[in-house]
Amino acid sequence: MDFGIAGVAAITVICYLAAQGAKATALDNKWLPVICGVLGGILGVAGLYFMPDWPGNDPITSIAIGIVSGLAATGANQVYKQLKGGSNGSTE
Repeated sequence: MDFGIAGVAAITVICYLAAQGAKATALDNKWLPVICGVLGGILGVAGLYFMPDWPGNDPITSIAIGIVSGLAATGANQVYKQLKGGSNGSTE
């Protein structure tokens, strides 16, 4: 089965959900992109070792794929906020 691209999308979804969970705490929202990036990097390495069709061939590439996928969750949230009309410049 080809889970490579689906795995990358799954990292984005997991990071988005983690950011939503972090928003429910007292943690300042400025840390959400960092949380998404770090979690994405960790999941990228996990994808390298546990998914046979992972697009990265080495740990550094897999970390980069994971970080970009994690940060895409923050970007997707910002696009949604912009389209909804609730942009105030923060990373809520």
